[in-house]
Amino acid sequence: MARAVCGIYEIHPERVEQARAALPQEALLQEASLLLKALSDPTRMRLLLALGAAGELCVCDLALVVGVSVSAVSHQLRLLRQARLVAFRREGKQVYYRLADAHVARLLQEALAHAEENT
Repeated sequence: MARAVCGIYEIHPERVEQARAALPQEALLQEASLLLKALSDPTRMRLLLALGAAGELCVCDLALVVGVSVSAVSHQLRLLRQARLVAFRREGKQVYYRLADAHVARLLQEALAHAEENT
C-alpha cells in the first residue's frame, strides 16, 4: 500500500495562508469539537435519532427506545444538553426532550448519509 506522504518537502505559501485564513477562532473550534464529541457515542446518536423521529420524548420513553436504563439515558442527555444538541421543557413533574434545532437534524442526516456511502 502506498503511503500518502509528500515525496519532497516543499511549502506552498499561498495555500498555507489561504488555509490559515479560513480557520475559525479557537472558541468556535472548541464548541464544534464538543458537539462532534457528543455525537461520537452510538447511544447518544440513537437518542438524537429517536427525538428526531418522535419530536419529543421523556426519559422513560427514551430508555425504552434505545434499550438502556433511565439512569444511563439521563447521563447521556446531560452531555447532549451541554453540547446544546437537545432542549427540554417541563410539564408538571415530567420533562420532555427534543432536538435543539433543525441544524441537529441535518447534522444527523448528513452523518448517516456519509456513513452509508462508506459501507
